Amino acid sequence: MNPHLNLWLENESGVFFSIWRMELLQAVADTGSISAAATVMDVHYRTAWQKIREMETRLGQKLVETQIGGKSGGGAQLTPLARDLITAFNQFSQEVEQQMQERFTAVLAPLLTASLDDSD
Repeated sequence: MNPHLNLWLENESGVFFSIWRMELLQAVADTGSISAAATVMDVHYRTAWQKIREMETRLGQKLVETQIGGKSGGGAQLTPLARDLITAFNQFSQEVEQQMQERFTAVLAPLLTASLDDSD
């Protein structure tokens, strides 16, 4: 048995950051494009763009800088804030996961293991 956690951040406007949204931004960073990031995340371009705008609106800060297409094509890159947010949120979520696993092992696992042993 393993516990799992879905972590997100919200303010009075709603969710502005989550593991999925972090992965979307990371996909933008990795691919250099919102369209390619949408493909990586297996969502429509419109959904990816909408989630990015939603994050920016709720945070009141720009997270993705875009360049309009042309001969050299368009593109997208993360702002320094977005890069820092990914790093900090990733670190935070890993620490929470580790603490959760430790607490699960100490508190719930013995109870569940004993319960399973009794049912044999």
